[in-house]
Amino acid sequence: MLRIIDRYLLRELGFSFLGVTAVLLLISIGETLIAVLNQIARGRVPADLLVAMIGLRAIDSLNVLLPLAVFLGVLLAYGRLYRDSEMSVLSASGLDVSGLMRPLALLVVPIAIVLGLIAFWVAPAAVRFSQHLVDEANRSLLIAGLEPGRFVPLPGRDGIIYVGGMSPEGSKFTRMFVESEQLQTDGTSQINIITASSGELYRDTSGGDRFLVLTDGFRVEGQPGQDNFRLLRFERNDIKLADNDAVDNSEAVKRAAPSSELWRSEEPLQRAELHWRLAPVVSVFVLALMALPLSRSNPRQPRYASLIIAVLGYIIYANFLALGRVWMVHGKVPISIGLWWVYVPAILIALWLIQRNQRLRQRKRATA
Repeated sequence: MLRIIDRYLLRELGFSFLGVTAVLLLISIGETLIAVLNQIARGRVPADLLVAMIGLRAIDSLNVLLPLAVFLGVLLAYGRLYRDSEMSVLSASGLDVSGLMRPLALLVVPIAIVLGLIAFWVAPAAVRFSQHLVDEANRSLLIAGLEPGRFVPLPGRDGIIYVGGMSPEGSKFTRMFVESEQLQTDGTSQINIITASSGELYRDTSGGDRFLVLTDGFRVEGQPGQDNFRLLRFERNDIKLADNDAVDNSEAVKRAAPSSELWRSEEPLQRAELHWRLAPVVSVFVLALMALPLSRSNPRQPRYASLIIAVLGYIIYANFLALGRVWMVHGKVPISIGLWWVYVPAILIALWLIQRNQRLRQRKRATA
């Protein structure tokens, strides 16, 4: 059975947390929308995948948003109680720090469990599925900007390409003509003309470069106005399309790797990724504990004075986590230590601030 004060504080914390989460998620979706639209304009992602990509990336962003939402939610909820002098009334009624931590724990523990599921299973699965959707879509010539029966600019290069026919899924074609120009070191240009009876589009690796495979064709190359043209006949010729502007393959593979593989791996990169997935779960408790003393303010104090200091502390904490991840990869921090060299000092600082606030409160009572 929860006490009336516990239900009241939990309701204040819950509403504040949900409000901050909605705002942060809206900002994250806006940034994701801009990034996905940029990829669609470049022909990297089909327009049909816009909603799916935004949803999958939003799931992955929860690892960062939820700990920050807990931190800001506690600051705003308890900060309002201090400014409205409600906390003074509760303190005079005998409510101490343990009474404030009880509803806070009721909020943080379920969020930490949800974050554990997201960080270790749901988010990697979402990254893998988004990569699968993009890889499947990029096997289509339509995504590369090609249409049958039309002369269109060669994607990523100076030239013209023509496709006579194309399969329904857009992966194979017939009767292709490609004309491109290449600038030489002496300032002259060289013309390349390629024809092929058939071919298809493929990717060399997952998330890698795209190539057109041309079969049974001819290639003519030379300089305009010169008589040094060469004619070559080939059975197969690969043409590279636009450079892939997606994330680095190692980064994508690391984020999409199942957690079971990370547990069995001994490589520093994958072990560091495992600690990084644990970071949101631990950070929820660390940030909630830090927000408890930082939310204390006086009624006459400016409304967002303490909030600015708290956000600055969060930025320092988050940067140390990112720095610790890089140090683990490069072997500067032992994998056995992980990111605990960041968690422990933050917890000790939070406990010191809580104890300091308790002493100040006791002194005020003694003076009164």
